[in-house]
Amino acid sequence: MANETQNPSDASTSPAQSGTPKASGASMSRVDHASTSSGTAMDSSTSGKTTIAEGVVSKVAGIAARAVPGVFALGGGGARAMGALRDAFNATDPSQGIKVEVGETQAAVDLTLVVEYPAPIQEVCDNVRASVAGAIHTLVGLEVVEVNIAVNDVHLPGEESEPEESRVS
Repeated sequence: MANETQNPSDASTSPAQSGTPKASGASMSRVDHASTSSGTAMDSSTSGKTTIAEGVVSKVAGIAARAVPGVFALGGGGARAMGALRDAFNATDPSQGIKVEVGETQAAVDLTLVVEYPAPIQEVCDNVRASVAGAIHTLVGLEVVEVNIAVNDVHLPGEESEPEESRVS
């Protein structure tokens, strides 16, 4: 997502842009999209705008989530199958299983993960949420408004490491 420079004379913002929730509607944004000042003091000779791509935030979130003990993998079954193919060609995607929405100063993250058995699922999710929010805030400088986690599987030890016995010789 590329943010464009806004005209300072355009002061109109919709509720979705200002971060104010709408009463209803499918296009409700979770993050701010209005041009606002972050309160950071700038040198009068310094000007410009920094744009952070969604892919960057996605990668940071993926790396932070994978670093949490108890996380086996990110993504649903199909995403993990494609990830295995990418891994075979040495083209791992750190943003697999991650969806982000990036605004001017905020980000929202949705991720799908597989938890390693017997790790306590809620504890792993709490740790992933803290790790992802902390990494995005520290490395990217965005406020994280929410981190939604969907646990879609539990990985059992030895589940993939044992070769299947052949029924034919």
